[in-house]
Formats: sequence, C-alpha cells, structure tokens
Amino acid sequence: MKDDAIEHIRAICLALPDSVEQNEGSVGKPVFKVRNKIFAMQHPMKGRPSVWCKSTLGFQEMLVRSEPERYFVPPYVGRHGWIGAWLDVEVDWDFVAHLIEESYHMTAPKGKRKKAGTSSRR
Repeated sequence: MKDDAIEHIRAICLALPDSVEQNEGSVGKPVFKVRNKIFAMQHPMKGRPSVWCKSTLGFQEMLVRSEPERYFVPPYVGRHGWIGAWLDVEVDWDFVAHLIEESYHMTAPKGKRKKAGTSSRR
C-alpha cells in the first residue's frame, strides 16, 4: 500500500464530527467510528489493501459493475451495501472522500449529520 493512503483515509474520517479511530480489537485496522458505530475501515482483502464503507445496495452494484478494478463487494458486510475500494491502484481521493462522508451520514445520529457538511478533500 502506498504509505500515505491510510493518512488520506485518516484525514477524511477524522475531519467528521465526533469521529474516532480505533486500532485494537476491531475487524479492520484502523476502524473509524461515530457514536461507537463503524462507518469506515481499512481492511486487507485477498492480500491487497482496501478501505470499506457503508453505502446502499443499488449504488454498490452500479459502482462495482462500472469500475471493478477499483471497487468491490466486501465479504460479510457487502450484503448490506458496503463498498470496498482498492488502495493499491490509482485512487480518486475526492470520490473516496465522498464515499466515506456518505457512509458517515448513514451512521451518525441526525444532529451530527447536520454539522458534518463536507470534509476537506485530498
């Protein structure tokens, strides 16, 4: 994985209100949570680095079908609409930031969603 990929993910996630990073005892390392609920995680898949975040099944299907070299359906959580993005290819950081922000909005309590706005994109 490119050394700065996790730093990009960290900057996007931690710019969102009340988001926290957890590195111990999680399914991915690190995971990013809001109010103790995961909205994004860095996770290896088939020996490749990736980031996973929540989405809808319809959007997941469209994205994976249109760019399978960049996006995939993660195991276990994929059936709930989560999207995986490969980090060992050329990454569109603006779009990954959008995916992470949408995942945050799907996870955060209503009051936090209003405060979140858009994080600084990388």
